Amino acid sequence: MTHLFEPLIDGILEKGYGVVDEFLTPDEVTYLRQRLHERHRAGEFREAGIGRAAEPNGQATVEKQIRGDEIVWLDLATATPEETAFLNRIQQFIDYLNQTCYLGLRDYELHYARYPVGTFYRRHLDRFRTDSKRRLSVITYLNDNWQPTDGGQLAVYVPQPGRGTADGTEQTVPIDPIGGRLVCFDSGLLEHEVLPATRDRLSITGWLRTA
Repeated sequence: MTHLFEPLIDGILEKGYGVVDEFLTPDEVTYLRQRLHERHRAGEFREAGIGRAAEPNGQATVEKQIRGDEIVWLDLATATPEETAFLNRIQQFIDYLNQTCYLGLRDYELHYARYPVGTFYRRHLDRFRTDSKRRLSVITYLNDNWQPTDGGQLAVYVPQPGRGTADGTEQTVPIDPIGGRLVCFDSGLLEHEVLPATRDRLSITGWLRTA
């Protein structure tokens, strides 16, 4: 798996974010997308909250004008074999990051995310001001045959250096939510937002955390 991990690490070190395609095979994308739909039909999803309420044990404070996605958390103890394979791959990535970059990552929090047509998540930072455990954000897309005209891009705002120091300028990087693609970025550095789409937008999203 190192052929997938290295480009992610290079991107994070150079730009603050990394993107790799085919982190999941087409068959894996299809299964996990079907599993997402099954859990949605079973009524397991809930409207996502903001702030501390968005954590697995939090009581969601829903703010539709800020974010409109629906989520259900992944748990290794109840995961299907295919979900377990995905979670194990994320754990392999954590182990590789710890071995090569000495990040001291301890665990992950991951959830299925479904953005219904027209919903969004306003510009934000993933790391809490009072808690620095979220070190890296990870998003793995489960969409089928996504086209740029479908919208739903992840807009990442990358600060641009000015003569050795930040001068307040930034580059907006739009990333299409293509099935099988994984995006990883510094949770405490890069603000980002999810743009509205003309189709439901599906992913597994979460954070790699330190102790």
